[in-house]
Amino acid sequence: MYFDVVVAGGSVAGLLCAREIASKGFSVLVIEEDYEIGTPEHCGGLVSIAGLEELGIIPFRKTFEHMIDSAEITSPNGNSFTINSKNQKVVEISRRELDKQIAFQAQKNGAVIKVRTSFQEITDTGIRTNEEKIDCKILVDARGVSSLIHKDRTGILSSAQYEIYSNWIKKGKVEVIFDQEKFPGFFAWIIPSGEGKGKVGVAGRGINVAETLDKILEERKNFSVIRKIFAPIWIKGPIDNFVEGKIVIVGDAAGQAKPTTAGGIFTSGMGGVYAGQAISKFLETNDKTVLEEYQRKWMHRFGKEFEKQSLARKILERIDNNTINKLFESITPEITKEISEKDDFDFHTGSIIKLLGVKGSLKTAQTLIGGELKKLLS
Repeated sequence: MYFDVVVAGGSVAGLLCAREIASKGFSVLVIEEDYEIGTPEHCGGLVSIAGLEELGIIPFRKTFEHMIDSAEITSPNGNSFTINSKNQKVVEISRRELDKQIAFQAQKNGAVIKVRTSFQEITDTGIRTNEEKIDCKILVDARGVSSLIHKDRTGILSSAQYEIYSNWIKKGKVEVIFDQEKFPGFFAWIIPSGEGKGKVGVAGRGINVAETLDKILEERKNFSVIRKIFAPIWIKGPIDNFVEGKIVIVGDAAGQAKPTTAGGIFTSGMGGVYAGQAISKFLETNDKTVLEEYQRKWMHRFGKEFEKQSLARKILERIDNNTINKLFESITPEITKEISEKDDFDFHTGSIIKLLGVKGSLKTAQTLIGGELKKLLS
């Protein structure tokens, strides 16, 4: 069997890559090891309307859940502030349905999709799956964080996310909880899917995420768990090389999820689009140098933002609960108003700078983070 390109992994980045290649008339096979496209759904499902439009997706009714109106951010001592997110036009979508929608686009363009089919190894002429050998010119690795586990474990955090029914989940309201003792290096979150239902998750370095999440839920009381997902997340930014010989790496496998939140529908999706465009040029010209355009294009678009997000992550990992509490005390209504009205969901380093007190009078964080803060501002 022969295909010009085989894509290993049927998630957003891999499917968008397949869509782009198939649109140019080349043969593409997408193999997904799970039994269903869109499963397991371990993503929070937040994305901007502008991001979806640039990816070429107008959400189906089943895909689009609802708009997010606000985000409440809570400190270890329980103080909180709220960001009004209406201007940022952030939506909560069903990742299960979004992936299927992109798969439909790819298939309409001519791509072939097979589930319960896993990549096994590279061969001289292509790849071998659990079922057969397939000849191809290019393999696209879109297998997610699992591809990074053997490369650098320091960039990986354990995470858990449960689908919950409970009356304390409010439609349109995201919650983020910081506590460096309970969730060191990350945070807990609540993302609504509607009134009384949503996703509750946690990630952190060196913690038992299942036990930690169970404790969060026990404190809140009155809930039912409908589904449990455990999956690693990557927080270290892009890998060094997106192209390795005849292998092109996209999405989470290329480290294209945000270092601050590990979210990546838009950034990983654009990785798939740029990769698909570059692969199509290669198939037209047989010039391997055109594949390098993919990484250059992605880095030009997102590299500086990811570099600053990585610096912000280092800063946040260094501060303790006492400092976080002091930071929250310094956040003024003017700061939250400015973030609400002007900032961008997909490029959010500006929000982090404001929240660290750079535009306020707080000296604690500025003294603590010194040189890194200067880099963040540059």
